[in-house]
Amino acid sequence: MALAGIPRVHGLSPDWRVPVLAHTTAISAFCLLAFACSGTQKPQSTTRSFGIDDFSDTIRIQARPTRIVSLTPHTTEILFALGAGNRLVGRDMYSHWPDSAARVPNLGQGLRPNIEAVIAAKPDLVLLYASQDNRVATQQLRSAGIATAAFKVDRIEQFDRLTRLLGRIIGDSARAALVADTVKRTLDSVRAKTQSLPRVAVVLPTWDRPLIVIGGGSFMSQLVTIAGGHNIYDSIPAPSPAVTLEDVVRRNPDAVLVGPERAAIIRGSPQWRTLPAVRRGRVLVIDTSVTLRPAVRLGEGAVSLARLLHPELAR
Repeated sequence: MALAGIPRVHGLSPDWRVPVLAHTTAISAFCLLAFACSGTQKPQSTTRSFGIDDFSDTIRIQARPTRIVSLTPHTTEILFALGAGNRLVGRDMYSHWPDSAARVPNLGQGLRPNIEAVIAAKPDLVLLYASQDNRVATQQLRSAGIATAAFKVDRIEQFDRLTRLLGRIIGDSARAALVADTVKRTLDSVRAKTQSLPRVAVVLPTWDRPLIVIGGGSFMSQLVTIAGGHNIYDSIPAPSPAVTLEDVVRRNPDAVLVGPERAAIIRGSPQWRTLPAVRRGRVLVIDTSVTLRPAVRLGEGAVSLARLLHPELAR
């Protein structure tokens, strides 16, 4: 039961053109109405409202933004997928995919960003993560007259919503729908292929002191379910709750899912070896390049996890 023929939004060429839209290489220019010079005639406002962001603030943007600062990796990846990478004039230090993102000026961290550096990029739109750490930054940027929107993307459905919203903002709703729908079709295909397979109980540790794991509020937990697994902490609504190793041992997962660096640490840890899965060699290394971001590679992440949890699917 191989995972063949699954639609992939990452079947994109290096410059991120979606295959069926490869012939539409230019984004239509947004033309402002010309007004005759008159002492009484005023230019028509081009400010538009795009709903509410995840700080419950109204998103108001003047015209279509052409100078965007993206301070979250998922918004950076989505904008490149929408063909708007050339509009980026700044990114956060963790936005390094696709490769062409490296050509966008690095403005530092995305949480509590350097406001002076962001303003110096002269953006007409700044995108941030909707963490309380960014509340002050959002207010400062708006006070400087810069359109700002903050989003929290912890769940797959939030990625879908954000992709379609960014499509409206940049003026290409059709391409945004194609990207979002392609990711959804990939996820649905993986779900269908794993639906009848036995569930593999897993734990996904992300930090040691304190021990933090992936909870049910994370897109990673959703991917595990789609891939034919069961996150032993999916009943906890938080994305990344703190737990104890004793509780992990009590829940007795079939496998531990971690990145390559943490895998070596866990395999050699006397504490972790109290977990039967570790003693059985069931520390499974996930492909962090496609599983750690709630963005356009979500489908690839599900495929990767499905093959890891159910190796028979790779045949």
